Amino acid sequence: MIRYIWGREGFTLLELIIVIFLMTLILGMSTVFFASLLPAAKINAAGREVAAAIRHARALARMSMEKQTVVIDLDNHAYGITGLGSKYFPPETLVTVIDPIEGEMNRGKHPIVFHPAGGMEGGAIIISGKKKVMRIETDPISGAVVIK
Repeated sequence: MIRYIWGREGFTLLELIIVIFLMTLILGMSTVFFASLLPAAKINAAGREVAAAIRHARALARMSMEKQTVVIDLDNHAYGITGLGSKYFPPETLVTVIDPIEGEMNRGKHPIVFHPAGGMEGGAIIISGKKKVMRIETDPISGAVVIK
């Protein structure tokens, strides 16, 4: 038989209230921390999805031996491979295309064309938000995609 020294079992109401208060305070502070990370995560996800679409178009061009085009529609805030549908950028992002010939573009449709031999025509895509900037560059000779 176990004997209690103080003659009591469990916790007092005051102890429970203090623990619940501290847990609520810690949870409240953590939600503020994670809420600030959400916009950056959306930009990261959008950048990875655009890079995946570009890589997919490159692979399709090599497999089908036909040109494939990824269109960045800056007016509608969308992107996609021609003939396969399109996706939208998150609404809080700003998308800019830097074309090697025309320079910085903020409006219109910008095509990125992949040739069956592996080369491509197009420029860099910059996706930015409040605290995060992501740059997607393509190599014009090999068609490789680099995320910075």
